[in-house]
Amino acid sequence: MRIYITLDYELFFGPRTGTPEHCMLRPTDELIRLAAPLGIRFTCFVDSGYLLALRRQQSEFPILGEHLAMVSSQLRELVVKGHGVELHIHPHWEDTYFDGQVWNTDTSRYRLANFSEEEIRDIVGRYSDVLKEITRRQPVAYRAGGWSAQPFPPIGRALGRQGIFTDSSVYPGGHYQSENQAFDFRDVPPFKTEYRFSEDLTQEDPAGPFTEIPISAQRVSPIFYWKFAWTKINRLSRHQPFGNGKAIILSREGMFRSLTRPTVSVVSMDGYRSGLLKKALRTYQKKTGNRGNFVIIGHPKAFTPYSLHTVKKFMEETSTIHQYSTFQ
Repeated sequence: MRIYITLDYELFFGPRTGTPEHCMLRPTDELIRLAAPLGIRFTCFVDSGYLLALRRQQSEFPILGEHLAMVSSQLRELVVKGHGVELHIHPHWEDTYFDGQVWNTDTSRYRLANFSEEEIRDIVGRYSDVLKEITRRQPVAYRAGGWSAQPFPPIGRALGRQGIFTDSSVYPGGHYQSENQAFDFRDVPPFKTEYRFSEDLTQEDPAGPFTEIPISAQRVSPIFYWKFAWTKINRLSRHQPFGNGKAIILSREGMFRSLTRPTVSVVSMDGYRSGLLKKALRTYQKKTGNRGNFVIIGHPKAFTPYSLHTVKKFMEETSTIHQYSTFQ
């Protein structure tokens, strides 16, 4: 199979964002180090709104200029080493500001759907341009922040203007609705690993201009989430994340659903979830006849010593059997 390791390269968006050193730079450096001996290339979907927010206030707060320089340096290093750097959009950065101590995060407009089509076109253009300027590489793929890529038509028109025709926001069977997020991918068949589409990114259209390469999905038992909660309560060192921020709190409905019945989730390399990678790959091999794509999602901010150890073993066991790819 063709394996994609994809990272949403970003801070936290809850009451505490964390710092780029802990949420992005250090954990990504660790993955670079682990992947290099195996010749594995991975993809970072870069939260480009953060780059513009740093630039917007760097003259007022020099520390932000330092952060921009460090992040830009790592992005250029990733490109030089053959990794992918693609577009990830969390438009709440339009309303978020730094007060000299912390980022004041406003997620009232968390999705591109919260903006007009003209505003979407402007955001996609500016966010794509800053990424091109820093990396000197044209992004060719897009992932929506919080998987919230619907309705797609205005987003698609804006992406097309930037020459971006590959999306990797969907995961088959996924759906969620909260104050911030909204997506419904239940129309995408299980184990569908690539298809073309036009205006609805859940409906295949062989003549469509866009290609969807979905994040792989798996059914997860409530028992897993109870075990996961146990690691959080006991604060075992191997399960402590690199990131030093706080996430947006999951809705009560979503939390209850995960703890009481099987749910569909992304195949993830984050924290305790990384322990499900081998099982998920075996399932995809069986269901697809060992053909197609296996797309893993991760967040450097959520890496832990346990997850990096688990991912290292996974890469070692699969690097000579499967093909690791980027979107470039």
